[in-house]
Amino acid sequence: MSSTPNSRQLVGRSVPRREDPRLLTGRGRFVDDIALPGMLHAQFVRSTVAHGEIVSVDLSAVRQVPGVVAAFTADDLQLGDIVAELARPLSEYVPTAMPILARDRVRYVGEPVAVVVARDPYAAEDGLEAAKVSYSTLAPVTCEEDALAPDAPRLHEEAAHNTLVDVSLFATEGIDDIFAGAYRVVDVETRTGRQNALPLETRGVVAHWDEREEQLVVHTCTQVPHQVRTVAARSLRLDERAVRVIVPDMGGGFGQKCVVGREEIAAAAAALRLRRPVKWIEDRKDALTASFLAREQHYRARAAFDAEGHILALDADVVCDMGAYSCYPFTAGIEPLMASAEMPGVYRVPAYRVRGRAITTNKAPTGPYRGVSRPQYVMVVERLFERAARELGLDPVEVRRRNVITEFPYTGVNNITYDPGSYLESLNLCEQQLRDEGWYEKQAETAQHGRHIGIGYSCFSERTGYGSAAFAQRKMQIVPGFDISEVRMDTTGAVTVTTGTLSHGQSHETTMAQIVADELGLDLAKVKLHQGDTDRITYGWGTFASRSIAIGGSAVRIAAGRLGDKLRHIAAARWNTDPGDVELTGGGARRRGPEADFLSYEELADIAYLKAHLLPKDIEPGLSATATFDVLNDGTFSNATHGVVVELHQGTGQVEILRYVCVEDCGVAINPQVVEGQCRGGIAQGIAGALFEQITYDTQGEPSATGFMDYKVPTAHEIPDVLIRHLETPCAFTETGAKGAGEGGTIGAPAAVLNAVNDALRPTGVELDNTPITPRTVHRALNHQELPA
Repeated sequence: MSSTPNSRQLVGRSVPRREDPRLLTGRGRFVDDIALPGMLHAQFVRSTVAHGEIVSVDLSAVRQVPGVVAAFTADDLQLGDIVAELARPLSEYVPTAMPILARDRVRYVGEPVAVVVARDPYAAEDGLEAAKVSYSTLAPVTCEEDALAPDAPRLHEEAAHNTLVDVSLFATEGIDDIFAGAYRVVDVETRTGRQNALPLETRGVVAHWDEREEQLVVHTCTQVPHQVRTVAARSLRLDERAVRVIVPDMGGGFGQKCVVGREEIAAAAAALRLRRPVKWIEDRKDALTASFLAREQHYRARAAFDAEGHILALDADVVCDMGAYSCYPFTAGIEPLMASAEMPGVYRVPAYRVRGRAITTNKAPTGPYRGVSRPQYVMVVERLFERAARELGLDPVEVRRRNVITEFPYTGVNNITYDPGSYLESLNLCEQQLRDEGWYEKQAETAQHGRHIGIGYSCFSERTGYGSAAFAQRKMQIVPGFDISEVRMDTTGAVTVTTGTLSHGQSHETTMAQIVADELGLDLAKVKLHQGDTDRITYGWGTFASRSIAIGGSAVRIAAGRLGDKLRHIAAARWNTDPGDVELTGGGARRRGPEADFLSYEELADIAYLKAHLLPKDIEPGLSATATFDVLNDGTFSNATHGVVVELHQGTGQVEILRYVCVEDCGVAINPQVVEGQCRGGIAQGIAGALFEQITYDTQGEPSATGFMDYKVPTAHEIPDVLIRHLETPCAFTETGAKGAGEGGTIGAPAAVLNAVNDALRPTGVELDNTPITPRTVHRALNHQELPA
């Protein structure tokens, strides 16, 4: 057996990604790579109106199109609806049904009305052209003001004022008196644009019926395979055993694939009905207009400060435009509940009041997107601190320094207990980095020559490792949290690991293997990870909310440790010694002491499987161990500070990022290079939200962006090089000391960029509070013209 030198020191090392040889040489297998004999192709007839009653759906001509095999309406398939629920009273949450195919009413342009199945994708597209759907149009509701108007048409009859969520989680007694007596009160009103998470791989599914197993096999690119299985089984009225969901390689998800889509279920239903494989691949137009979107939020917030810049109180009203339906399983509460619960963030806020609402409009529904509300509320809080600093005549970094949490554990006004972090240290290091590089001197020098350079910061934490306790506080009917892992060794000493988490680009095949290899003293190449198969994985909640390493990695480590204990016992019995005298190293068990006896894992597995009569009486045959892990407190908090230097160009209004510094602390980094990749990718998406991406709708509910000509995605040219500095505050209650690292980059970027732009605009007296920041807005601000509405 080979062994890796220093094989017990893999955690913390940037070992090469095990996924890369397969993915970089074209040997990955994604949904669209799957081709089955007799496979058919599906596409969807989608609503062309934003709001209307369905008068008729005529698919007779569709079925005559050459190549079309079948076409189904909601009445044809008779599928159960998707209903996401919270355990809250109707005054706080109104559950609504999302039909797999629209039945009586359509609520956004692009909503699936019927599914066409054909021998090839081209015939399916031809079939769509022949569909005849007539509507009795209704007045569309396309913005917050329309939705909340007293005479607004209701999207869902049960949802008065088009409000699905209305919660006031916190209201500190006496907060109005604090504001009345404060030395200074500042306020901001911000709006953030509607975005698409934009995974490189669009959604897709290949489903077929397995006669031998009597099972519907669904290959799909989802972040939550077990939840897709549950919804598919319920909607199709099958036992869960009769549905198997398999996730092949996946090209990104970012939360958009963290909810259960309607098209996947409809395509699976068609496969079940036809007893033939059916593939559906979402095209980019549908991905932009009819998939799950995010981020359209409106904040009115104010904060009270004393004369020294200490915050005294925070008061916020949050309205999130969630589109037409509540997403499953998180519901329309995902954005307002996140914002309401966590807005105080890294600061000591003595008093807090918040109202969070989710409204429904005639737009594609909203799902979670990397960071979920944290990019928005961090931007709001950071704007409040910037404004307070300006009005108090203080340095904005110093104001932050006076308010960040420095003593841990800290229980905030939001009843959340924060585990130890490096909030002040990251702020100081980030500022020092930019000062050492001379950016403050350059800013002052270039201002004399008419250049507009600004420096901005954002400080934030990211709650990661949400366990059952944290999700239960949101009163979700379906409470995610725990994870299960099995670690199994075969007769060659190779190890198979299962996890309920799921990589869609996060390098789990590498990082999970590092944890197991360290625990067993094993060569990394001997560890193989299996994920994303509901028949092979006992259960799992998938990957979202930066939970994979914190929770999934902890379950993996415990299971590996239990297997290691069994190996020690078997070896100890052979040597007639105590298991405590046995260590696992170099691909086997070694007795400590002068004898230095060694049994390879092949030899131990030989006993465990093939010569069980040699096992101690208290040891069962076989080499496997299972473990679960959950977080029963408020979770663990990663933290970071971002520092940004921008230059605004007078002639074009372009915002050029000259320098980007990220000081992050995610506890123990299992693989630092992977962490840096997560940071850089997240920062790119945060910059995209700050400066580029937005989907708007006209007054009739027609989406503006149907392709990349209109939906402006930044390229490598616009994304700067990012300097990343690591701090390490190990988590005390995860098995590896790791915290999550998946979303932080996205959270800090919009606030830091916006603050830098406002710093550059300071001589003009203009302050911007909305994103994306467009060149037109910056140009008008620099040239003293009225800002666009």
